[in-house]
Amino acid sequence: MILRHLALRAPPRAALAARQCRRFMASEVDILERNVDNSLKETHSIETTINSQSNHYVPAYNPDAERQAALTDPAVAEDWQAHLHSRRVSSKIGAKVSPYYAPHTLVNNPPRPSDVTLELLLASQAHLGHSTAVWNPANARYIFGIREGIHIIALDQTAAYLRRAAKVVREVARRGGLILFVGTRDGQERAIVKAAQLAQGCHLYDRWIPGSLTNGQQILGKCRMKVVDEMDKELPDFNPQLIDRPVLKPDLVVCLNPLENYVLLHECALNHVPTIGIIDTNAFPTWVTYPIPANDDSLRCTQVIAGVLGRAGEEGQKLRLQAAAAGEVTFTPSQNLEMPEDFSSEGSPSGSEGAKKQVARMEGAQPKVIRTEGARTEGAETEGVAPGVPEREPPVMPGDGASPSPVGREAI
Repeated sequence: MILRHLALRAPPRAALAARQCRRFMASEVDILERNVDNSLKETHSIETTINSQSNHYVPAYNPDAERQAALTDPAVAEDWQAHLHSRRVSSKIGAKVSPYYAPHTLVNNPPRPSDVTLELLLASQAHLGHSTAVWNPANARYIFGIREGIHIIALDQTAAYLRRAAKVVREVARRGGLILFVGTRDGQERAIVKAAQLAQGCHLYDRWIPGSLTNGQQILGKCRMKVVDEMDKELPDFNPQLIDRPVLKPDLVVCLNPLENYVLLHECALNHVPTIGIIDTNAFPTWVTYPIPANDDSLRCTQVIAGVLGRAGEEGQKLRLQAAAAGEVTFTPSQNLEMPEDFSSEGSPSGSEGAKKQVARMEGAQPKVIRTEGARTEGAETEGVAPGVPEREPPVMPGDGASPSPVGREAI
């Protein structure tokens, strides 16, 4: 290849170099062949001399004798057939490694809450804690024992707390609550996004902006909102009433790494937002409302837990839509929204018969408010927030006035 490129760049000189190289290689091969022939002739002459001067006959050396003997010997063919037969018989003998771990399956097809087993958690390394020197004594009830200076987490506790957290996520989703999935460590992006898509919630994998809950009106005040009915159908006629409406807050926060997101958990506590978090042996279980004792350093473990919670949210959304199709509204309607005078459904002109029937149907089931896709505050760093995933307003329970109440507390 080098000589060819040289020939393209400088044809006369490169062509001369190529011819000289070929001439050199050919001469070397000829020299080697002549040396082999001379050696063979010398061997034959030595054999002839020995046979003439000695009574012991020395057979002549033939390089191709062994190969010709192997081709004509029937034992070689029998041995080859026996080898083929042994390979056909023994190919089905032995253990097969199945099922085996494929990293993409936990993200593309997450397990359901009913699929949580101790074998799955053990294979996901959920039982490995931290060194005994950095443990938090508050996690003593979650620890099974110590092995080689490392705390071992009890997987029966992990399975029980994970199933409880899945029930919380399912009920919050069934009652129309907004679920925020947070995971800011490297490698957690795909699992977080998939869980948010299943639960129809939001995700954050970059960085939590301090004050997004405690000072949300300043950070998220310019986010646009929209109104949907019980079947998640947008109702644009309510948009004029959403101009001065307060910002939305999540009803439940799922955090995969609480140690790095203490500010988020603190703001959730100040705003009475329930939280779910993976608690390792060095973390504080009181930081979250629903702890899940597990290994937060294992990417496979976090993928399993995020997938299970995402599947639980998906199940809750299906139950909500099924109830809405049967005429039952499982969420609390948004307050301070009035029915527009000339309300019209999408695709129907204002004042038509279809619009009047839509108004009559909407009088029984009030709408709810969710945030539109792609809305962000100017100057705020919100790259980790998922665009295209709607957020719903925290429902207001009867008798509470205008103060929102997280649906997770009333749902459980």
